[in-house]
Amino acid sequence: MKENFIQVEGLRIRYFEEGSGPAVLLLHGASLGSSADVWTRNLSDLAARGLRVIACDQPGFGLSDNPEDLSVAYRTRFVLAFMDTLRLQKARLIGHSQSGRIAVSLALEHGERVPGVVVLGTGSLLPPLPGRGKPPAAEGEEGGSAEPTLEETRRLLEESLFDKSLITPAALQTRHSMSTGKNFRAFLERARARGGAGKESKPLWQRLGQVRSPLRLIYGREDRGHAAERAALAMRLHPGLDLHLIDRCKHLIQWDAAEEFAALSGSFLADKT
Repeated sequence: MKENFIQVEGLRIRYFEEGSGPAVLLLHGASLGSSADVWTRNLSDLAARGLRVIACDQPGFGLSDNPEDLSVAYRTRFVLAFMDTLRLQKARLIGHSQSGRIAVSLALEHGERVPGVVVLGTGSLLPPLPGRGKPPAAEGEEGGSAEPTLEETRRLLEESLFDKSLITPAALQTRHSMSTGKNFRAFLERARARGGAGKESKPLWQRLGQVRSPLRLIYGREDRGHAAERAALAMRLHPGLDLHLIDRCKHLIQWDAAEEFAALSGSFLADKT
């Protein structure tokens, strides 16, 4: 795995890269502490399936610069700018949590550049359960109003993992270092920007049938927000939906079920020429 830095629209962006073949961009979520580091245990397995795997710190995360615009709309446009800088005319996308929305939006609007999409644990792409009210808006909102302590970072990680033993001292320290300083300031700004965001005319989960690029959705059976029940409802509403539920798995699917995630994602995307 090689760590690189590149300038994209005036921002210094960090990314990891491994393998050769069709390009696959791994897009991390928006929770406090998210960064390209959430993918480091997955890069080799995906690259071994004949893929050029690239995971970047999105603007406002990890070791990448903070942008002036911290909106989801900007980060969606940024993916195309990042591709242009790397001279990638096309790239398959794997979007975790909030970034699943980014990946699907790009497939809808720029399908010619996105020949395949894997969505990982994106609750907002599942329909709400009748009579249960609106599902909790948890994508990108995990974090407090004060910079977290190391133990608070551990607690937030534990909420996203079925297998708590995966939280090694090194993994915890990395997550904590990505949760403080300029990244915490960006988190607070994103929270303020969400408060002023407009509403979609039509929920994105209702538009999945319009995605022309091959699309696969993967969820952890034990994930928050009644994910398993809502996934079952999604499959009843859309019988042709390519959706997989993984047992003993919560929100960080790529950690809890690294091998199954690589098998489901790698084989699917490697076939999309």
